Amino acid sequence: MARTLSPFKTLPMERRQWLILQALARHKGAKALYAGRIAARGGGFRAATLLTWPAEKLAKEALRLGALNATDELELLQMLYVDLEPTYQIAFLDAAGVPHENGVMSEDLTAPFAPEERVRAAATALLASHRDAARHYLQTLVTYNLQGWPGLDAVVSAEG
Repeated sequence: MARTLSPFKTLPMERRQWLILQALARHKGAKALYAGRIAARGGGFRAATLLTWPAEKLAKEALRLGALNATDELELLQMLYVDLEPTYQIAFLDAAGVPHENGVMSEDLTAPFAPEERVRAAATALLASHRDAARHYLQTLVTYNLQGWPGLDAVVSAEG
């Protein structure tokens, strides 16, 4: 049985590298984190040396060596869809009737966030207007938070 790739790994290499670069620019400890992970993989580089590398080189090496874990991937996707490109999340939440502020849902909300009929309708509308980008966004929700979005997996798999 073939292993399913995470939504992060289905992005083109350039897009994944760009996301890591965004994390390096936005998060103070990201460079040390990735440098430490790369050094731990072996290859002769110490973390202190890696910290002197330009961000582009560090991001490329982190991807080449597979230095990201599942939590890193989720955080990068969350940064993508909430901070960098919230258009899909905003449109989906609006269509599903879920309260938010610029795509950020309140921590007080509990799953499921909307009834199945509204989730299905919102997903269908988002796919109709944004096609592949919407499919990737929705697949990310299915992978990491399906309990919050009943019926979403059926809509995404039917589109797949």
